[in-house]
Amino acid sequence: MADTPYILVLYYSRSGKTATLAQHIARGVAQVPGFEARLRTVPPVSPDTEASAPAIPAEGAIYCSRDDLAHCSGLAMGSPTRFGNMAAPLKHFMDSTGDLWLQGALNGKPGGVFTSTGSLHGGQESTLLSMMLPLLHHGMVITGVPYTVSQLNTTTGGGTPYGPSHWAGTGEHQNMTSDEQAICQAFGKRLAELASKLHS
Repeated sequence: MADTPYILVLYYSRSGKTATLAQHIARGVAQVPGFEARLRTVPPVSPDTEASAPAIPAEGAIYCSRDDLAHCSGLAMGSPTRFGNMAAPLKHFMDSTGDLWLQGALNGKPGGVFTSTGSLHGGQESTLLSMMLPLLHHGMVITGVPYTVSQLNTTTGGGTPYGPSHWAGTGEHQNMTSDEQAICQAFGKRLAELASKLHS
């Protein structure tokens, strides 16, 4: 019996806000029959040259393996914003996937991105756009959030056509709004639906 196809929801999160986005995206994936979401994270970048991070994180999603990425049917990749770009741990992981690029392991699969920021205009869209670049190099079919998702027109927090996002706040952290949650779930569902069509 073949393994159930899955959408890899790969993210890095420090405060937990990007992880919450990932969980809502996974709920959207689960709405598509025959697909499951596989939540994975990446280890922090070590300040020294030794492999000092534990092989299994103390809490949250387990670390992404090469096989997790190579055999996914689609990819949702998320990171908090770091000066308008993805965080170093996720970039470090993607920089190590040259062998999968040579094999064309992700070619033709749907991929999309998501982010969270402390301030409303803190680089959400530039982060999302920059995160698409490695996916394009891998030959992925870039997936965003269409305006048929009505919450894009009503959100007062995060949410963009380039991918789901969350405005976390810089003081007291803000919980995700219902619009942000709906955008995440619509995005996850869309990725799985596209993966199903591209696979068939």
